[in-house]
Amino acid sequence: MERIHATCVVIKGMGILLRGQPGCGKSDLALRLIDEGAGLVADDYTELSIKNDHLCACAPLAIQGLLEVRGVGIVRIGCIPRVPVVAIFDLVTLAQIERLPEPQKECFEGVDIARYCLHGFDASATTKVRLALKAQAENLFHCP
Repeated sequence: MERIHATCVVIKGMGILLRGQPGCGKSDLALRLIDEGAGLVADDYTELSIKNDHLCACAPLAIQGLLEVRGVGIVRIGCIPRVPVVAIFDLVTLAQIERLPEPQKECFEGVDIARYCLHGFDASATTKVRLALKAQAENLFHCP
């Protein structure tokens, strides 16, 4: 099992990792996604393992069900125990985002996971996450 600095939420059974530097908006984006119906898996640190050829995520026991809400505190909201990870969203500055990026993948112990870059504080960030998941699941990306 590998522990990484990332927040994980689940949307319609699909686990997503939110990665980035401290203060980039991981917990903030997770909070907005949860407010729109996603479930918390892990905040701040996520444990990854391979099970049946799938990358799976869960929370370390010490922080299970806890979400850090900047300006409010640490809140117990419960969590989903384990989910398969289908995408990674790296939260970066606006200047680091390509307008039309090439598809990217990241390999974890032989399992390829789709990777995207977002600015976590954009008002449209939650919509972009959901659209990327839909496009990925339904093969809707346009590749000229």
